[in-house]
Amino acid sequence: MGMSVAAGKKGGRRRRGVPRYGAMAEINMTPFIDVMLVLLIIFMVAAPLLATGVPIDLPETKAAALNIDQKPISVAIDEKGSIYLMDQPVQADQLTDRLKAAAKNGFDERIYVRGARAVNYGRVAEVMSLITSAGYKKVALVTEQEKK
Repeated sequence: MGMSVAAGKKGGRRRRGVPRYGAMAEINMTPFIDVMLVLLIIFMVAAPLLATGVPIDLPETKAAALNIDQKPISVAIDEKGSIYLMDQPVQADQLTDRLKAAAKNGFDERIYVRGARAVNYGRVAEVMSLITSAGYKKVALVTEQEKK
């Protein structure tokens, strides 16, 4: 019924491969933060590239920017006179049918027309008349803000 002296000590003999203070169960945050900062920089650089769609050189005006909650329906006309509905090319005779499919609020939906600076004004007026003759009364022209 005797007890050995070494069995009662706390330090005693150590086994091989087992650390003296036990395993560390904490997460090392430094690599996690590094990865998150790199992703933040990538998204900050990529976000403006995703927002443009069809590249159009818009005219500049003194109008203020619009506050919109959802992605609006946009019709773009490039320098060659080609028409794009929501960044997808569309023929003029198919425009009204595709607008009806894209409009969630029916004829109360606001349609934004983006015409390139170099496109003929008659072409912009033609596209706007196609939209209004289809029944859409809220048609707006999109411009760039003047740089001071």
